[in-house]
Amino acid sequence: MIPATRNGLLLIGVLFHLVYLLSIFDIYFRSPLVHGMTPHRIPLRAPAKRLVLFVADGLRADKIFEPYHNQTTDTTDELAPFLLNKVRTQASWGVSHTRVPTESRPGHVAAIAGFYEDVSAVTKGWKMNPVEFDSVFNESRHTWSFGSPDILPMFAHGATDKNKVDTFMYPPEFEDFSGNGERLDTWVFDEADRFFDRAAEPGSDLGRMMHQDQIVFFFHLLGIDTNGHGFKPYSPEYLNNVRHVDRGIKRLVDRFEQFYGDDGETAYVFTADHGMNDRGAHGDGHPDNTRTPLIAWGAGVARTLPTADGQTAPGHTAFSQPWKLDAYERKDVNQADIAPLMS
Repeated sequence: MIPATRNGLLLIGVLFHLVYLLSIFDIYFRSPLVHGMTPHRIPLRAPAKRLVLFVADGLRADKIFEPYHNQTTDTTDELAPFLLNKVRTQASWGVSHTRVPTESRPGHVAAIAGFYEDVSAVTKGWKMNPVEFDSVFNESRHTWSFGSPDILPMFAHGATDKNKVDTFMYPPEFEDFSGNGERLDTWVFDEADRFFDRAAEPGSDLGRMMHQDQIVFFFHLLGIDTNGHGFKPYSPEYLNNVRHVDRGIKRLVDRFEQFYGDDGETAYVFTADHGMNDRGAHGDGHPDNTRTPLIAWGAGVARTLPTADGQTAPGHTAFSQPWKLDAYERKDVNQADIAPLMS
């Protein structure tokens, strides 16, 4: 009788734990997405005809906003003078707060699709879409995207019209974490130059498409994340890559303004999918991983005016005190709010 009772208790215990585990999956591994809804468009004219989105993968907020002190030369300068000049003269800016898991796919989904990652995506290794979803790209007239084969396909494959999203990707073998990742961003900037050259040719169909409204250009810049993993975010490789991205964005902005004749109808958004801790890792909820930069300027974006008499503008905390941007209001957002901002 005793063995039977023992076996019965053991069976009950196993069944209890199975039900307990299944209940966790049933409660938390449900898709937050609602399908079958009717899209609605606002009849008002949009303030911008086109959107340009830059995502610097793995860039934490303090590394771009904070002045960099070179202990070797005992000099202090800015790693991103072009973007910081936009903050002071044309942009609205702040910190975009991400959520765990602070990985590339969830960060891009939040910023571009406007929701926090479907947890079932873990079954796909955070790569492809277990559940299809809508995005800013899908609602555009056309989107051209440049960058990593790890990120671009998930938005192209999820589009209702597969011809709506064009992707320009380097080969997967380019993503070598043992070397300097700056070449990944160089490839994106060079490919964008070739893209503009083709669009500028007389009678180009591409040039005609680029003069339509409701179009999006997306530049995914993976070099900073690659160098953060390989060399840590305080390394010369990581910091120089921030400089490289700033120069490359300036170069691309100049191309956009030249191509469109400074028509004032382009909106620019610069952000990151997640940050990186000092160990060169991300994924958890450490503030170094969840605080990323957000800088927006151009059509439809109200610039931040400096305060008078050296007063500290609203939004600042001890975190942003070393950045020397106290006179400009810091406007923080949740990462998923970037999508409606761009829409």
